[in-house]
Amino acid sequence: MKFKIRHIILAAANSAALITAAVMTAVGGSMAKSQKYNYAAGQWGGENGNYTQMSCFFSGDSGFSTDSVNSVRSNILSELQTVSVSAEAGKTLVPDAYSASLGSCQVTSDTKSRTEADITAVGGDFFLFRDFELLDGVYFTKDDTMQDGAVIDRNLAWALYGSDKISGMDMYINGVKFYIAGVIDLPDTKPEKQCAGKVSRAYISYDMADEISRGSSGVGKATGYSGGTGADGGGMPDTAPGAAVEKVTCYECIIPNPVEGFAKNTVKKIFDEQYKGKVNIVSNTERFDPKKRAKAHKKLSSSVVRDNGVIYPYWENASRIVEYKLTRLYHIRKLILLIPIFTLLWIAFRLICLWRRKKYGIKKFLSFKLSRLSYNIRRLFRRRKKTDSE
Repeated sequence: MKFKIRHIILAAANSAALITAAVMTAVGGSMAKSQKYNYAAGQWGGENGNYTQMSCFFSGDSGFSTDSVNSVRSNILSELQTVSVSAEAGKTLVPDAYSASLGSCQVTSDTKSRTEADITAVGGDFFLFRDFELLDGVYFTKDDTMQDGAVIDRNLAWALYGSDKISGMDMYINGVKFYIAGVIDLPDTKPEKQCAGKVSRAYISYDMADEISRGSSGVGKATGYSGGTGADGGGMPDTAPGAAVEKVTCYECIIPNPVEGFAKNTVKKIFDEQYKGKVNIVSNTERFDPKKRAKAHKKLSSSVVRDNGVIYPYWENASRIVEYKLTRLYHIRKLILLIPIFTLLWIAFRLICLWRRKKYGIKKFLSFKLSRLSYNIRRLFRRRKKTDSE
């Protein structure tokens, strides 16, 4: 059988398109999996769990606070009750976390080493949602009797004590004493490194953020320490000295999803009413889905440009970079796959034309082949029957 040149070209083009699409799918999957913080729902629910991870990011003037978190929890649990979903005894039905950056503050050690670090106040099950690699120590939790622990990154550990094996040692943020509960590694993906920068970071509880605020007005400072020299000349940006730290710019939760879209619709219903225009809601579980990314191509510019003052932590900014790249990648893949799709349509059209021209001959040929097949089957059956009788 001889192939025409156009058939060879068409076969090569389709092979190249399918191989390219497969490579792009593998690359896209790898990029998505690198942003591990978006997969907390899978870790929480396990293989058989049907949960959705949601993240809400607020503008600085949204008014969302630590008090608002309790209201949100109640509303989510109420919505779950309407669909007959309740918690098992001794288990948390909707784990959640909240946080806000406090800005740059001065951090010192018992060896009098000092440096600047970006401080983030955290609450709830914050470390459940993070993909941090713990190098030493443990994470502090909301259930700890004392909330004076801090989790710091490797850069800060080395700046304070020249090692990353320093859990249990003391440090001071704007003069307020903390013990180092754990040390985490630095971000390892390119988008995270790009967004996190080289600044040192520490994570503390909201209770201790209040202590720092009071320390800024002269209360609770460590002996022999002269005070903070943070980004605003003493610490706690956007917080009046002595005031409680209540602002929340990031709220995250993992919600059971008994029916498709339930978790996403529930969160939108709760937040869109009161915080519309001041909150961006992300479904982490769905954000990297190839179908959704390919369809989001027309909205690409609006998803990247930030025009409502919403504050994103570095891990979300990194995921948005990956989201942007995947949107372009999967859109190009969709265009490439048009080649085999159109080829299949062309083949189908040619087969239809062939059928119309030679349908009587084809029917006759098929009828002959079927009759021969039927004859051979009957003949084989008779032979076996005769053999069995003998």
